[in-house]
Amino acid sequence: MPNSTFERAFVLFLRLCLAWVFLYAGLSQLIENFSAAGFLGHTKTFHSFFAWFASAGMLPYTDFLVKWGHTLIGLSLLTGCLVRPGAAFGVLLMVVYYFAHLDFPYVESQVNFIMDYHVVYAGSLVYLIARHAGHVWGLDSWLESVPAVQHNPGLRALVH
Repeated sequence: MPNSTFERAFVLFLRLCLAWVFLYAGLSQLIENFSAAGFLGHTKTFHSFFAWFASAGMLPYTDFLVKWGHTLIGLSLLTGCLVRPGAAFGVLLMVVYYFAHLDFPYVESQVNFIMDYHVVYAGSLVYLIARHAGHVWGLDSWLESVPAVQHNPGLRALVH
């Protein structure tokens, strides 16, 4: 956990910025008539893998998972509750998005050479996990003190 006031403030700032990115994406997808089919239809790398998620039988599940995944990751980061699993799922999502539009050595367009914002988001989320960001003005520190969590190693691992 960060020790200095500056580092704690930076961890909180980064956590809240990423919370907004995920929460805004999720809430706008829940409000609008969102479908992942457009994104999945333009994949360049592993196209047959991603096309399976856009198939008629899978698309409703894919849409549900994307909408609620973004929303729940954002809420986790915003509240500082279960940041480790929330950020881990965020990293997974960012890696999937990165590879979906990788046309080596470019990502999505010729503007992004090897790196793009998905890698930056994933790296920032890994940093938040490493720095126990949920304990910095978040609910993870409170959750860790709950007796049920203290006596269950599996639950304790989610918030420690």
